[in-house]
Amino acid sequence: MLGDKIMALPQELLILGAAVKSGMVEALRQNTTCDDLAEELTLNPRAVWMVLEALTDLGYVTKQGEAVILSEEARKMIYDPTAPNYVGFAFMHRYNMIRSWVQLPEVLASGEPATRDLDPENTRYFMESMRLGAEKSAPTIAEFLQTNTSTGLRVLDIGGGPLIYGSAFTHCGAKVTVLDLPFVVQLMQEKAKKVGITMVPGDFNQGLPPGPFDLAFLGNICHIFGETENRELFRKVSQVLVPGGRIAIVDMVRRTNPFASVFGVNMLVNTSNGGTWTLDQYSNWLAGAGFLEVDLNEVGGRQIITATLNSVIKN
Repeated sequence: MLGDKIMALPQELLILGAAVKSGMVEALRQNTTCDDLAEELTLNPRAVWMVLEALTDLGYVTKQGEAVILSEEARKMIYDPTAPNYVGFAFMHRYNMIRSWVQLPEVLASGEPATRDLDPENTRYFMESMRLGAEKSAPTIAEFLQTNTSTGLRVLDIGGGPLIYGSAFTHCGAKVTVLDLPFVVQLMQEKAKKVGITMVPGDFNQGLPPGPFDLAFLGNICHIFGETENRELFRKVSQVLVPGGRIAIVDMVRRTNPFASVFGVNMLVNTSNGGTWTLDQYSNWLAGAGFLEVDLNEVGGRQIITATLNSVIKN
């Protein structure tokens, strides 16, 4: 029934997120006690006890007498990449989103994005969340985009720092270049080398690697920006593709995806002029950059827009 679900609070996420931010989760990797934990982290003993009790009942902490430690299931979920239930710290991106969304009344008044937590760990949380979200769909999308193409497709993955899509393209035989911000490249460089991906540090708003490339892949990029930036990005893409090359855009398309308008509010809260855009808007922007044959498909549970660069006139 409409309205019932809005009464539910994400209490488990808020409790676990606070335990991460306060250092409790990391400290609980070793046996400790409530009092020792409070003293070590300079936290309030009563508050620590309350949260530990909740984490125990939720299954994240195991107690034996006075001793407390992360449960085996929680340890695997957060710290063991080989475990079936592994999510790492991806849930912390959702926790940070909540902290931004509660500022929506202020955003409505000012039109400015919510104030942000400047914790550098948030970049890792964001990337782990992107990894988790893309893992299931990436192989299917990579295979779809390489159907009827020769092996050795030259792919530019713009903003693909988590390497999920880039790795999927590489697995299909493509030669992949990932452009992302310098601190992301530094974080992921070692992993990129292991899977044969070339990483280039830079800001795609300033420029793109010269290529030439057969395919430019934009995974969850366009919702971060408005019309001016997206038009300019598509123009830059047209300059590094071979004639007849393609662009592929994975994003939520407004008026064709029932969640796109809600996600647009997330962009309102978190960006200066981002949002979700209609297929007509994408088509118009792409045409202005010299792209033809704009098409929208659902692949691997994601919406993907593809277009082909005019092979006669290249902007």
